[in-house]
Amino acid sequence: MAIINYTNKERDLLARLMRAEALGEGNLGMLMVGNVGVNRALARCLTFKNINTITEMIYQNPGGFSGIDSPLFFSNPTSQERELANRVLKGEYYHPATNALWFYAPGTGVSCSPTWYDQKNAGRYKNHCFYEPDPNVCPEIH
Repeated sequence: MAIINYTNKERDLLARLMRAEALGEGNLGMLMVGNVGVNRALARCLTFKNINTITEMIYQNPGGFSGIDSPLFFSNPTSQERELANRVLKGEYYHPATNALWFYAPGTGVSCSPTWYDQKNAGRYKNHCFYEPDPNVCPEIH
């Protein structure tokens, strides 16, 4: 059972985003990007108050994902990428992305900032630093 409503087209969009943002970080990195995306669609807080669908989340402007400009975003997802998207849409979560609404890659050998957009660092996976809001601010994702 899905934790958010979505169409097959939206599942494919999410799979493409996960690939574009984290292909080099393997399946786990792509799953974590998917976690952030689903959290943004579920959250009713901060800059995500009016984001209600996977499509709105992916194309949010300003504040969306830079991966939508990557050539990796434009081709159809593979069956494996679709399966990864299905997993996060059904509620699989992976630390440190469990409650995260943001991530960024600071660069090789550069530490994660303790905060980003005034949100605390939840941890790092390979090149990505993940940031989560306070539970009192965004209870829907905690």
